[in-house]
Amino acid sequence: MKPWLWLVLLCFSWPLHANEAKPLAEDEVVEQRLIKIAQEMRCLVCQNESLAGSRADLAEDLRREIRAQIRQGKTDQQVVDYMVSRYGDFVRYRPPVKPKTWFLWFGPFVFLAIGVAVLAFVLRRRNRDAAESPLSSEQKKQAEALLRDQS
Repeated sequence: MKPWLWLVLLCFSWPLHANEAKPLAEDEVVEQRLIKIAQEMRCLVCQNESLAGSRADLAEDLRREIRAQIRQGKTDQQVVDYMVSRYGDFVRYRPPVKPKTWFLWFGPFVFLAIGVAVLAFVLRRRNRDAAESPLSSEQKKQAEALLRDQS
C-alpha cells in the first residue's frame, strides 16, 4: 500500500477512536447552584480568579465541599457563611462593609483625597514661590538669549 494512502486512512479513522463524553454533572440543579456560589468566591490559591474558573487543586476541593453542602440541603447563604467561617471574608469577592473591611472599601478614596490635597499644596506653593521671586534683569536677558538661539 502506498504511504499517502496510509496517511489518508489514518486521518479518516481518527474519529472512530473517540470516546463518549462524560456527563458534566450528576445533578444539573446542584451544578448550577455550585457555579452561582463559586462565581462569588475567590480562589484562595489564585486570588485573582473565581472559584468557578480556577483549576487549582484547592479550588477543586472547595467546589467538592460546596457540592456536599448543597446536597445536604443547605441554602446558598448557609454555604457562603460556612465558607466565610472557615476562610474569612477574603474568600468573598465582595466582602461585607464592616469595621474590619473599611480599609478595603474606603481606602482607595482616602488615598485619592490625600493625593489631590498634596497636589494642590505643591501647585500653590510653586505658584507662590514663582510670584515671590521674579527674574532679575540679568536672568531675563539670559532667558531671551536662550530662546533666540533655539529659534
